[in-house]
Amino acid sequence: MLMQFRTVISSRPMADFNPCQSCGACCAHFRVSFYWAEAESLGLPEALTEAINPWMSCMKGTGQRAGGVRCVALAGEIGREVGCTIYPQRPSPCHELQPGEERCLRARAAHGLPALSGKMALT
Repeated sequence: MLMQFRTVISSRPMADFNPCQSCGACCAHFRVSFYWAEAESLGLPEALTEAINPWMSCMKGTGQRAGGVRCVALAGEIGREVGCTIYPQRPSPCHELQPGEERCLRARAAHGLPALSGKMALT
């Protein structure tokens, strides 16, 4: 599957550069939690999510706070080349966090990555 991401990344024009594809720190730092029904409406397989409480779920792998926190849908090596295996179906927290914002910078710092310069809005 990672080979598919490499092909897509290398065939993109520089204007389409997405700093998230060479990072992945937020996917390996924060709990990706959302209202449980969102997963169903997005068509996320139940095996990729876990319940937090009766109202909230999170992406599997992000619920732990100590070591090994990493979204099960993240493919690749953090800080080098990564991709989301469910990108079209990713939950709302993944849409909301933008490159260069405070949470992004915190996650990058936690993984020893340099800060991005300014906010970069993704579509």
